[in-house]
Amino acid sequence: MPQSTDDRSARQPSRAALRGLDLLNFTLADVRDGLGPYLAIYLIAVRGPDQGWNEATTGLIMTIAGIAGLIAQTPAGALIDRTNRKRAVVIAGAVAVTLSCLALPFITNFYLVAATQSVAGIAGAIFPPALAAITLGVVGPKMFAKRIGRNEGFNHGGNAVSAAIAGSTAYFFGPIVVFWLMAILAACSIAAMLMVPADAIDDDLARGLDKSVSEAEAEGDAQPSGIAALLANKYLVVFAVLAALFHLSNAAMLTSVGQLLTKLSGKDNATSLIAICIVAAQLVMVPVAVFVGAKADTIGRKPIFLAAFGVLAVRGVLYTLSDNPFWLVGVQLLDGIGAGIYGALFPLVVADLTRGTGRFNVSQGAVATAQSLGAALSATLAGLIIVSAGYSSAFLALAGIAAAGFAIYLAVMPETYGYEPPRSGTATTPAAVALPAA
Repeated sequence: MPQSTDDRSARQPSRAALRGLDLLNFTLADVRDGLGPYLAIYLIAVRGPDQGWNEATTGLIMTIAGIAGLIAQTPAGALIDRTNRKRAVVIAGAVAVTLSCLALPFITNFYLVAATQSVAGIAGAIFPPALAAITLGVVGPKMFAKRIGRNEGFNHGGNAVSAAIAGSTAYFFGPIVVFWLMAILAACSIAAMLMVPADAIDDDLARGLDKSVSEAEAEGDAQPSGIAALLANKYLVVFAVLAALFHLSNAAMLTSVGQLLTKLSGKDNATSLIAICIVAAQLVMVPVAVFVGAKADTIGRKPIFLAAFGVLAVRGVLYTLSDNPFWLVGVQLLDGIGAGIYGALFPLVVADLTRGTGRFNVSQGAVATAQSLGAALSATLAGLIIVSAGYSSAFLALAGIAAAGFAIYLAVMPETYGYEPPRSGTATTPAAVALPAA
């Protein structure tokens, strides 16, 4: 007999499954994004202009990889919605990302570098919807917000620890240490994924259904489908645009800071300095993400998301005030607030806008496609501005994009907590919901 909606929503996961989620988010943190900002450091500092690598060519590589990843986002979400083998998909993605990045020291051709990083981008598209779906399937909707905050806390903690290790060891062994570290963490993430029992994941809840598939079929509800899930909900479309703007502004900031630090401090110190930037921001992200997960249902999504856009705009402006490495690292702390909020709220807002439709993961993928498009264009945009007009102009342009996102969110996007998604052709209107008292 299928469980009732209330029974399925109020799940009581085992301690082993919860510990596995903690460890998975911690160890996968450095694997899910591939080399990230270290790619620019490696290509510019290790290979450099003598081999044809500068800010513009590096930005182009990151854009190509980003485009490959964004094309994979919606299919990745659809795959996670439909598969009952989510653990195997996560493990395969971790292996593919790691092998693609480990190949980089052995190749120098521009097209081969672009190909390997594109494979990493495609495989990395699996992780965001998969982790959110597994979490929802393990803990259920009632505990989802709090658990997502905890996930993000462990994710940022993992990033901080891996960056600290990379920064400290790079001083002795050079930038190559990031490749060794990725291989070790990939193996650990596979072990962590296997700690979550397959039968602990409710695959119907994991796709956002508030009833079993058999119940949905009996009542004539549509099953999870593709990009139409995004287009059927105007607020999901608005959120996709906002996600693109956030990453168009944010994605290139750390990379640009890393390139600036490379020029100011030399390639021998570049990896260590960028690691300090990452550690500083990630340490701030941990309490921010936990706070957002704990308070998002009380404060509401909209005011917290507005804070993320506002902090991002301020951060871009502050980068232009000084070239002092200590100042740049200090400003990078603000990334912990903006990105910490975004990471914790993204799956919550998508879950709000798709609740009960069975389209949670494919919608995550569709919105993440727009997000990745913004991130992919960000690197090229910043690189071109840096080459033609300098770093300050690039940071101000990125700040202006964040300010535009703030204005659009304020004017157009509703509060999504308590939102009733359209089903079977119903109109799309935000529900009038009173937030619970603090």
